[in-house]
Amino acid sequence: MSRHRTAALVGNPNSGKSALFNALTGARQKIANYPGVTVERKAGRLTLPSGESLELLDLPGSYSLDSASPDEEVTRQVVEGKFEGEKTPDVLVLVLDAANLEQHLVFAQEVLELGRPTVVALNMVDLAERDGLTLDPAALSAALGVAVIPTVAVRRKGIAELGQAIAEAERHADQEPLGHWHLTQTERRLSAKHIARGAILSKSTRHTVENGFDRVLLNPWIGPVILFALLFVVFQAVFAWATPFADALEGVVAVLSDWAVALLPEGLVRDFVTEGVLAGVGSVVVFLPQIVILFFFILLMEASGYMARAAFLMDRLMAGVGLSGKSFIPLLSSFACAIPGIMATRSISDPKDRLTTILIAPLMTCSARLPVYAVIIAAFIPQTTVGPGVGLQGLVLFVLYLAGIVGAMVVALVLRGTVAKGAASGFIMEMPRYQMPRLRDLAIGLWQRAWVFLRRAGTIIFVATIALWVLLSFPQAEPGESQLDASIAGTIADGLHPILAPIGFNREISLAIIPAMAAREVAVSALATTYAVQADDEELAAAGVTERIADLWTLPTALAFLAWFVFAPQCLSTIAVARRETNGWKWPIFMVVYLFVLAYVFAGLTYWSALALGW
Repeated sequence: MSRHRTAALVGNPNSGKSALFNALTGARQKIANYPGVTVERKAGRLTLPSGESLELLDLPGSYSLDSASPDEEVTRQVVEGKFEGEKTPDVLVLVLDAANLEQHLVFAQEVLELGRPTVVALNMVDLAERDGLTLDPAALSAALGVAVIPTVAVRRKGIAELGQAIAEAERHADQEPLGHWHLTQTERRLSAKHIARGAILSKSTRHTVENGFDRVLLNPWIGPVILFALLFVVFQAVFAWATPFADALEGVVAVLSDWAVALLPEGLVRDFVTEGVLAGVGSVVVFLPQIVILFFFILLMEASGYMARAAFLMDRLMAGVGLSGKSFIPLLSSFACAIPGIMATRSISDPKDRLTTILIAPLMTCSARLPVYAVIIAAFIPQTTVGPGVGLQGLVLFVLYLAGIVGAMVVALVLRGTVAKGAASGFIMEMPRYQMPRLRDLAIGLWQRAWVFLRRAGTIIFVATIALWVLLSFPQAEPGESQLDASIAGTIADGLHPILAPIGFNREISLAIIPAMAAREVAVSALATTYAVQADDEELAAAGVTERIADLWTLPTALAFLAWFVFAPQCLSTIAVARRETNGWKWPIFMVVYLFVLAYVFAGLTYWSALALGW
């Protein structure tokens, strides 16, 4: 009776293992879970050239046998023969991505050190050739000491040869493991570089140029400078490019308001349209150009392949505060909205690392804060330049975004040393190819994000603004009495103002930060509605919120307001998502409390410092 024989496919994620597994086994597959874990066990039957068959396992993708996730732990235990109830594979089939050879050779050497009968499937050689790489399988085989078979799994190219090589390696399954070299991770990386160079016969000009770009953009000293310079340009563009479009939208809102005043009789209906809808929602919609320009640059960096390289550059900074580069992508997503950013933390395997990332995600300056920043900057920061092509308004916006990043890193450092104590986990990622972004894809992406913003303006912001207008409008003020003093909203503001007055907030701000919990942009519409209701005449009511703030606020109050929004918690939806992702209210409540404390403290420090400086 023949013994039960097995082989296992091992390799990095995205090496084409699953396609190769399907090509080798066809429909003869069985999928279950490994005992005691939720990791999928995928097995099939491979028919050898002799007609005999063996069981083929498709092990989870792994970057190292020093496991950092449940998937990698299963792979390690299976290949080392330590997984209870699972036979040690007779043959290991190492799947390497020919287009990312150097990266994949690091893990390959670790597997080869086990001394087990091994065959290398040099997969996706067609994509390598498309990228201008011509490889020498024989040279790679000589360097690794095992058979190397070029394959294109999706086209079944090299499948028969691979089956023959597996059959040949299986004949040596009963032999004692061979003694192989044992290298450190650094030595493996250096060796991988030398082996990859020896296996490459020729490179195209494009491949050489892309490598040259990476040598500059991923340089530990030059790379971060380029990254921050690029971000600086982005924030300059948000103001410089958006101004004419924002002015045009503001003009449209003003025209609509004039029409409403001219066409509607004086009364609640006209006040509802002019003070509630147009003054409130319209004051937020005018910042659509800034939102679109910000997302244009984000989409451009993603489509060009630069975003992944930015994550790699940030890994060193992240490690300094106890996080890994894996946290960069969720935090970067939080610049658009913290909700997808928090959900993206599911890709972080270390639970303490993931918790910390969730807790600091609200400190990233989401797009909803941009209207708040823009209206204050436009009201108090002059449109002057501080250098060639450097606008003061864009510089202030850059500093505000930078303050959120620095604040998040400091908080992460504290959390990793206290409630989420632990060391930084490893971070390995593959760099996508550089490519020219497609204008159609950029246009679709911008439209989707603009529509999300407008939909929020028509739903959440609209409802919150109208609710505030009702609270501001009733009961009606007596002759000679301020409408704010007489209204329900005024009573609410009076209760909150004594707490916020020490940090420079007036009654209007005290009132505006309450509905801002529904959506950060509502702070702008709330202020616009409040000042429109308070106005003594139609001209004042029609004035933009920027002009009213510039007339009524002091600079210390404006700076304190900005500092508040750098740290204040985000919308209720963000808090709800944090509760779902942490399976309880403990950490969301902790997050809200510490963010409110930071907001109050730094708004106060900003206000008192500005007063001390005589601003």
